[in-house]
Amino acid sequence: MLSKKAQYAFKALMYMAEKKDNQPVLIAEIAKKKKIPLKFLENILLELKKAEILDSKKGKGGGYFFKVAPKDISMAKVMRLIDGPIAMLPCVSLYFYERCKNCDEKQCGLHDMMITVRDATLRILEKKSVADISKQ
Repeated sequence: MLSKKAQYAFKALMYMAEKKDNQPVLIAEIAKKKKIPLKFLENILLELKKAEILDSKKGKGGGYFFKVAPKDISMAKVMRLIDGPIAMLPCVSLYFYERCKNCDEKQCGLHDMMITVRDATLRILEKKSVADISKQ
């Protein structure tokens, strides 16, 4: 399940993507239009900036803007950045692998099924971008 933080991140990115000119957008504008708590949004946008998805400009005419085109930002990348693993079990995660306690992965039907679920999910999330989910 997507966390509230990830939902807010996608709402903010979609709002920004719908502004076709990629001009800086004020945090307060996004927060108001998308009904996102301002302080929470500040932290989210800062994380997206640190990940080099967004950039910012200070002063008059300042705000956040895309450093990477929305069509090149996969949903999987944003989800991993905000929520961590996409996989439902740590033992099947590609980027956040952890061995499950008291489990033999080679003989675990749940492990095998969750690999199938992970792969199907990633096929969709890696292909879909912020541009795909915005109203462009």
